Amino acid sequence: MLPVKPAPDTIEATLREVVETLAPLDRTPCSPGEREAAEWLAARLRAVSGVEVALEDEPSWGIFAPTVTGLGALGMIAAALTLRDRRASGALLAVGVLAGIVDEAQNGPRLLRRLVRHRRSTVNVVARAGDREAPAGTLVVLAHHDAPQTGMLFDQTLQRDVYERFPQVIERFKTSLPQWWLGLAGPLATLAAALRGRRGPAYGGLLVGALGTALVADVWRSPTVPGANDNLSGVAALLALAELLRERPLPGLRVLLVSCGAEETLQDGVRAFLARHRHELEPGRTWFANLDTVGSPHLVLLEAEGPVWMESYAGPWLRDLLATCAEQAGVELQRGFRARASTDSVIPSRAGYPVVTLVSMTDWRALANYHLPSDVPASLDFGTVADATRLVYERRGKRARVACLEDQLQVEDPCVERFEPVLRGHRIGRHATLACARGDLECDAAAQRALAQTLLGEHDRAGAAHARVEVQARQQGHDVSSGRGL
Repeated sequence: MLPVKPAPDTIEATLREVVETLAPLDRTPCSPGEREAAEWLAARLRAVSGVEVALEDEPSWGIFAPTVTGLGALGMIAAALTLRDRRASGALLAVGVLAGIVDEAQNGPRLLRRLVRHRRSTVNVVARAGDREAPAGTLVVLAHHDAPQTGMLFDQTLQRDVYERFPQVIERFKTSLPQWWLGLAGPLATLAAALRGRRGPAYGGLLVGALGTALVADVWRSPTVPGANDNLSGVAALLALAELLRERPLPGLRVLLVSCGAEETLQDGVRAFLARHRHELEPGRTWFANLDTVGSPHLVLLEAEGPVWMESYAGPWLRDLLATCAEQAGVELQRGFRARASTDSVIPSRAGYPVVTLVSMTDWRALANYHLPSDVPASLDFGTVADATRLVYERRGKRARVACLEDQLQVEDPCVERFEPVLRGHRIGRHATLACARGDLECDAAAQRALAQTLLGEHDRAGAAHARVEVQARQQGHDVSSGRGL
């Protein structure tokens, strides 16, 4: 068992402690090193007063590379069958390969993986902090403590060279390259050849399939990297957030700090977490923040992700709120980016929970040392990790006040006179009501809920001349456009 040191006095000291302690471990998904990292993190979180921690064993099917390598080989066989004039068999096999790759890459039901792979075990760390007595809402902060394997596929030399020669070209793009499309190109070409009766596309499918299969097989055979940026940076932020909550509690907000295992298998850990805990995560009062690879020079807010097709995250208002908090806190936060890799954010987003995803990038628009042996503690930008930590904590502070910011909830004086009777039971008078609505007063959660409900009713009956409800109404699970509950 790794030794647990006393809590450091500063955020950066905490971040360094976590990264430098866990980076030497081989944290391949479902490995003894992944479990050792989880056990150390759990013990370190327990050392923070007021934090309850559980280790949760969950099913996983191991890294994705063996499954995808097998699919690539089947795609090559489909091309060969087509070239031997067995077009029906080639087309049928190509369709099966396409379905299998999409199922793996786009976080489908994982039918093939469960059918052909041996079931293994991963471990999630779930820490509970904050106000657990009738909280106004719950914030789930995600990270993952497993580490990826390297491979030629992740080399950034070409992208960096293009940036150095033509920086304006790279700066125009805010969506990463669709690497998974290479795996789809081979069977698609084979299918086109089978349907059209032409051999040329089948040769192309065979060639592209061989290239894609070789690249994934190279990942399969390659070692696991230290993963300081991906994603000990996020894990370290979880611990720093726990210590911030100990020093400066936020009344009215329950916080779950969740470090998932098996993220690099393509989201096995977070799938299991949501399946286990969804009953306690009330829609409309639960929000997710995912910290993934936040140790590059520039902090970035993702808007969407999708290896095959793009999926926008649920709750765009939450991203706007985080951007507002970043501006107020003086934290540089770049927006408008979309990822062609999958993250743990897509699972709660599909379940309807608002999600914010923080990552980071280099000048040449890549995650620093992503899946490379150079992803070591010495290469990490701890300043960016600290910014991400402070930003999430600041966002919590805004959420603990139920987002009574002037730019989310605006009330004019004439309207307050009608709302005052509703709030008298909460000891909120006319002037205090206006202050609460504008964010100048930290009202208790019950008063703020009553104010929001009343504002929502006025919005439905009298129109938006006096009130505009956005974040607060959404928190209560209402349809802002109609004033009705969802």
